[in-house]
Amino acid sequence: MCRLEKTPMCARAPSDQPRRRHVLLACIVCCICYAPAQARGDTITGALEKVYTTNPEIGEQRANVRVHDEEVSKAYSNARPKASISATGGPQRTLIRAPAGIDQFSSRQYQSDKYSGKPLNATFAFQLPVLDGGKTSASLGQAESGVLASRAVLRDAEQQALLKGATAYMNVLRDAAVVRLKKNNIGVLREQLRVTMDRFDFGEVTRTDVAQAEAALAQSQADLAAAFGALENSASVYHQTVGEEPKLLQPARSLEALLPESRDDAIAVALAAHPSIVAAVHQIDAGESAVKIAESAILPTASVGAQVIQQFDSYFGYPKTRQFGAQVFGQLNVPLYQGGGEYSAIRQAKEQLGQARIHADVVKNSVRAAVIQGFSQFTTAKAAVSFNMKAVKAAEVALRGVRDEAAFGQRTTLDVLNAQQALLTARVNLVTAQRDRVVGSYAALAAIGRLSYATLDLDVMPYDPSAHLEQIQHKWLGVSVPGEQQNEAQSITDRLFP
Repeated sequence: MCRLEKTPMCARAPSDQPRRRHVLLACIVCCICYAPAQARGDTITGALEKVYTTNPEIGEQRANVRVHDEEVSKAYSNARPKASISATGGPQRTLIRAPAGIDQFSSRQYQSDKYSGKPLNATFAFQLPVLDGGKTSASLGQAESGVLASRAVLRDAEQQALLKGATAYMNVLRDAAVVRLKKNNIGVLREQLRVTMDRFDFGEVTRTDVAQAEAALAQSQADLAAAFGALENSASVYHQTVGEEPKLLQPARSLEALLPESRDDAIAVALAAHPSIVAAVHQIDAGESAVKIAESAILPTASVGAQVIQQFDSYFGYPKTRQFGAQVFGQLNVPLYQGGGEYSAIRQAKEQLGQARIHADVVKNSVRAAVIQGFSQFTTAKAAVSFNMKAVKAAEVALRGVRDEAAFGQRTTLDVLNAQQALLTARVNLVTAQRDRVVGSYAALAAIGRLSYATLDLDVMPYDPSAHLEQIQHKWLGVSVPGEQQNEAQSITDRLFP
């Protein structure tokens, strides 16, 4: 099986780059277009499985979900007790001059003292919030809404990555087929030039006919070079999206069987469950919780706590003095006026909530427009396939007729060349329409929010975003990320055994 291998740039001679590039791309064309029927190769399903598993854009959004998961754990921490230990200590030199009464002459007397000590103070404090104006519950609601919104964004990122993968796959197939058609066309035009030159030698045609055939061949060679460039670009995008070079790609089918029967049904499905709309709705919920959080700043708060204090050399650093204290207390805070900033924060949160609601309407309109556009492109491409198939058959019949008529002198060489070009154009249009039909079906399915690993029946290990949240939301202690040790071990293994 022919594969596209990378060669270091320093090992390539500048003059050999275009030739080597065309050789490598020709290898792709051979693998895709001339593969034996019994040979097994990459399918669009296999490519999308690689996208779902290894695509960095999906990985980035999965990490984003895990970041939002920590907001839930932080919200829970607001209701947990706080404990701390503080200690101070160090040498201290004390000089004291204190009143010592009045002498017999009514003059004030003083006594002096000086001493050195090492005062040490240790305090253990414990505090448990009892009332926080609803801030904890509101923070928890905001965090959970943010998590659900990030999961919806992840689902949208997954389907966009799958759509990119399908598009890249079909682009390589299309461009490889176009290269094959244009290579075959060069062979046909070379034969046409040979026939024209033979007829010129016999005086049946003029030098003009020969020049027309030569011009057509040169133009076809230029078109082939452009087709190679397009294939190279498609192959690079495929590698970027799928993670490997394209090789032995198999034809793909459209997903029209998975689409709703009508455009109206598709719009209804999209407005009900499209990930972008779901994310926008959860952002509204988060905005409502943000208003409650801001309002908690003007509500009373209460807590209970305890404090234990142990001091040595505590009396002005006097040696061998000792003091011990313990206290249990309750604290109530009723805010009266704090400068007005808290009221501004409440108004700001309400405006942000209104903005989130407007954004949800914008997203709904965008999704609706995307569904209409996607279905329109798909139905157009589907019709184009049927019409272009008829165009190819008609162009084949026309070319045979023009060639026969040219053999009897009823048609010119230019007529034959034009008919050949018309056939090539019809075939390229058919290949493009077939690509557009498949990609359009994926785009339409993505527009309604149903392009997922489950819908495509991909053989992958599904990513469960709830597993990480279950691991960390009630975690009281620890700084290690779940799976961090395994990732570090895997990283070391990869470095040792690349």
